[in-house]
Amino acid sequence: MNYALDVQHIAKSYGQKQAVRDVSFQIQEGEIFGLMGMNGAGKTTILRMLATLLRPDSGDALIAGNSIVKNPEKVRADISYLPDEAGAYKTMTGKKYLKFIAGLYFKEEKDQKECVALGEEICGLGDALKQKINTYSRGMTRKLVLARTVMTKPKLAILDEPTSGLDVLNSLDIRKTIRKCAEEYGTAFLLSSHHMQEVSSTAHRGAIMKDGQFLAEGTPEELLKQYQAETLEEAFEKAVRSS
Repeated sequence: MNYALDVQHIAKSYGQKQAVRDVSFQIQEGEIFGLMGMNGAGKTTILRMLATLLRPDSGDALIAGNSIVKNPEKVRADISYLPDEAGAYKTMTGKKYLKFIAGLYFKEEKDQKECVALGEEICGLGDALKQKINTYSRGMTRKLVLARTVMTKPKLAILDEPTSGLDVLNSLDIRKTIRKCAEEYGTAFLLSSHHMQEVSSTAHRGAIMKDGQFLAEGTPEELLKQYQAETLEEAFEKAVRSS
């Protein structure tokens, strides 16, 4: 089977602290996979390694068949990465920002225009794209940076806490956008969250993490069954407390 992402025994330490311990998992095209864990569980370290910002101490991962260790340049052409506190150039209008990002990915004007049009559709900001980004609310900014992350149709989109700090309605909009992009464009998503509801309502599969390792992996339904829980929060609590 061809995976969008195939993680093979990656590990990472910071001095004496082992942040990620022998983690392996796969994501198929168009699949959404959620990493669930408390702060310090190792979620962000995994995302940064896969985004080629950190080099694993051991192990490897293949993204669209390319190694993050041996071919990081090729990997970067197939991924996009949205950090937790990602922002945008506040003196630009929303549309100019999308045009700027499109110009980094595509040389042909036709391709750039198609990319921007898709970005406009994905963010759904309408006339607000004519305004400067420094006038945007946090929710509007998050929708814009999510659009720039997926409008290039990457093989893998890596999202760190995509709804962090957003209200309920903006969070719902972001989740709907992620699911739509996975379904319509075949983009695979890897997202991290400490909100179980986000993973339950967005991801096809996920993993519960603690101390840099996976405690359990599966669909939300499988995790509920494994821990005999009624909610994913309850399953998470049982997994973490019993480890």
